[in-house]
Amino acid sequence: MSISSIADVEFGAQLPPFTPDTSLKNVRAFAEAVGWGGGRFDSHELARKEGLPAALVPGIMGMGFFTTMIQRWSPEATVVNIDTVFRAPLLADEACFLSATVTDIEEEDGLVELDLTIKNAADETRVFGTAKVQFSPT
Repeated sequence: MSISSIADVEFGAQLPPFTPDTSLKNVRAFAEAVGWGGGRFDSHELARKEGLPAALVPGIMGMGFFTTMIQRWSPEATVVNIDTVFRAPLLADEACFLSATVTDIEEEDGLVELDLTIKNAADETRVFGTAKVQFSPT
């Protein structure tokens, strides 16, 4: 069910899970689009030469994944901000799973706060944080 107003939001609700495309091809295209091509984001070999375990998914790409998950949940909402902590790198070609939980609702202001998490296939938390989402006043 798509959330169209703050009246539809329930405290403690889980957003539908989201599994983004973290393929090296997709990560490379993103890195090139933002001007970061030719290194740790588009080659496992080059990343390993820098001492990394594999090519990385850029942090801002992970934040974009969160925004996509939120907009799929509620196309009517505006993402005000996303604040994240990167505990460990997201790796290209490694599946990751995003989740979010409603942790605060300010009906009079139309604001909803979400707790966010990205985990890898080993169920290790790689990124966590919060998002503030704005709904139009009712």
